[in-house]
Amino acid sequence: MHPLAERIKNKDERALARAISYVENDHPEKLELLKDIHSLQKKAHYVGLTGSPGAGKSSLVNRLITFLRSRGMTIGVVAVDPTSPFSGGAILGDRVRMSEHFTDPDVFIRSMGTRGSLGGLARTTKETVRLMDAYGFDVILIETVGVGQSELDIMKIADSIAVVLNPGSGDVVQVFKAGIMEIADLFIVNKADLPGVPKLLSEIEAMLDLVKHDAPYRPPIVQTISVQNKGLQEVWDQLSAHRQYLDESGEGEERRVRSLKQEVIEVVHYELMRTLLMREESNGYSWLPDVQKGQLDPYSAAEKILEDWEKNQDRKE
Repeated sequence: MHPLAERIKNKDERALARAISYVENDHPEKLELLKDIHSLQKKAHYVGLTGSPGAGKSSLVNRLITFLRSRGMTIGVVAVDPTSPFSGGAILGDRVRMSEHFTDPDVFIRSMGTRGSLGGLARTTKETVRLMDAYGFDVILIETVGVGQSELDIMKIADSIAVVLNPGSGDVVQVFKAGIMEIADLFIVNKADLPGVPKLLSEIEAMLDLVKHDAPYRPPIVQTISVQNKGLQEVWDQLSAHRQYLDESGEGEERRVRSLKQEVIEVVHYELMRTLLMREESNGYSWLPDVQKGQLDPYSAAEKILEDWEKNQDRKE
């Protein structure tokens, strides 16, 4: 077993932090490590939280951590932030808002920057969640910024997905357009003390009538005022009820199978692409001058790369 996997098994927090860095930086030993931790996973409850910036997700996550800790649960948090184009570091304030939990040994918070690589981010986040699961947290919270395609990919990791909305922000249409409406398992109307709550509730219900009119599970709507700790019990009750529904209906198993299939294909895709790009780089992109001069179109160049790749594989066999 990989030494880091051994240490994660023994609940060494520094080993977990280093393992996540291996995943983020594509360390040569990453696959070896991930293979070893696979059998250690304990099936934590993965909860995804998404919604437009400014919806109060970080504050909600912060209060939810306090709520779950008061019930004796251990928590891992992955906060997916946009990346600074200058420093390459994650630039949102999740760590600032959650700073009160830093000294708690039963809470582990990791911010992850998009680094401009959206497809890679979903995979890296998934691998980070797997490492946290192997460590043994009861609940893993995955928080993303915004409601775009990258968020959709990241949310597919979660067992239960909560979409956080605000009254008077016009978020519903945005969420509907992004396709998150289809994958949401719970809607949280945060800052529910602001005017415009009844209008927002009726908008969500109307959208659900369109999208979930014949679905076996209709996502509930919970109102919260996170700064006053209001509604947190109901949020957790609904998330727990959803997990029970997944177990009893068999949908949870279906999701797991879908996710595992996707995961295997993603790893294959990534490793193939990496090998292919390294080969083309070592060949000095021999096709590029012809494409530049217009003597070869990009599609024929791509075809040639694939043909050469196949011939190379045949020779190896």
